[in-house]
Amino acid sequence: MKKQIGVVSLGCPKNLVDSEIMLGLLKKEDYEITSDKENAEIIIVNTCGFIETAKQESINTILEMAKLKNDKCEILIVTGCMAERYKEDIIKEIPDVDAVLGTGNYTEIANVIKKAYSGEKTVLYGKLNEMDYLENERIVSTNKGYAYLKISEGCDNCCTYCIIPSLRGRYRSRKIEEILREARQLAENGIKEVILVAQDTTRYGIDIYKEKKLVDLIQKLSELEGIEWIRLLYCYPEEIDDKLIEEIASNNKVCNYLDIPIQHSSDKVLKAMGRRGNEKDVRGLINKLRQKIPDITIRTSLIVGFPGEDEEDFNNLYNFVNELKFERLGVFTYSREEDTPAAKMKQQVPKKIKEKRCDIIMNLQKDISGEKNKNRVGIVYKAIVEGVADDGIFYVGRTYAEAPEIDGEIYFTSQEPLNNGEFVNIKILNTDDYDLIGEVVDESTE
Repeated sequence: MKKQIGVVSLGCPKNLVDSEIMLGLLKKEDYEITSDKENAEIIIVNTCGFIETAKQESINTILEMAKLKNDKCEILIVTGCMAERYKEDIIKEIPDVDAVLGTGNYTEIANVIKKAYSGEKTVLYGKLNEMDYLENERIVSTNKGYAYLKISEGCDNCCTYCIIPSLRGRYRSRKIEEILREARQLAENGIKEVILVAQDTTRYGIDIYKEKKLVDLIQKLSELEGIEWIRLLYCYPEEIDDKLIEEIASNNKVCNYLDIPIQHSSDKVLKAMGRRGNEKDVRGLINKLRQKIPDITIRTSLIVGFPGEDEEDFNNLYNFVNELKFERLGVFTYSREEDTPAAKMKQQVPKKIKEKRCDIIMNLQKDISGEKNKNRVGIVYKAIVEGVADDGIFYVGRTYAEAPEIDGEIYFTSQEPLNNGEFVNIKILNTDDYDLIGEVVDESTE
């Protein structure tokens, strides 16, 4: 009888791709994949170790899965960023863990399971610059018409708060041919939207082609039959050039949506963070994007409470957000990560002040988002269907202006039954702060 394997994938979409690759490898080994963790004989927890809250979530999940070893679970394996970072500690502190695999060891998952059944505990790590594992067939777990497409691995940026380069290695782009092969396969399996992800999507190709190749990649992806939407996440502001802006503006398959991690607006704080841009450049970029692509949705992420951030810096950030009015915005409180330059900096900001500043920005953004959503009432949008809401009355979906998992959703009614991954026209009827309510319409009658 086949052993059943369940995977808990934590953290970012890039991590989810890694989890799906492991699932693909294990299916080839004749294991049965299950979403029911309580009935799985083997459980894999693919962890995130980016900031303190992510690490705590990973630890709590491992401990929760460890409790199942008294029931049906026979093998518990920890993989991913936290496994790469705290390999020995995990094995030592949580005896129920049978193996630990770092970020460059995913292809060894099946062999590690076999060793675990023979009583051998395995700890594998340190292969930071491996990336051949990305060429393995994966099992897409989203089941909603979209899939993430990882175009590179690692990072060469030197942000002083970030541990990712130590956990993922240097920046390595995949070859265009390999990415197209995977995208073609996704399309053949019914995927309509591909979401390009990397630590820094805009630097794609600079290592292997000696120049940025994101636009070339987008153009080739656009030629694939079946792919209707291409979405870009994690585009660093310094690398967004006129060529990319023009491609987004002119290519009907590219969603008018950009995720741009800005992190702060104060030049002093940005310099301390090791970021390459400044407030003037970012303001100029946002204005240019809105001028060239009037209906663009811009998402950004910010860090408050970075060492040395004083009231003047925070007020600068508040005014920056209030003036630019981003369609989407997330805020993190600074996490003091060991082995990073920022952890050793003086003038660490107290936790209560960090949390207060986070609340202030999020409350401001709530008002901004609510106002922007009100302006969408009465407009008809093309939307992708993602399923049925818990109440069984509404369908759930997204327009080009919402990325999955991180943005709001649209709840809508339809006179006809709909399938996941199907595109429909939705008229927005009502709104709250982050989500929208609508109905399916025939746009030709509007």
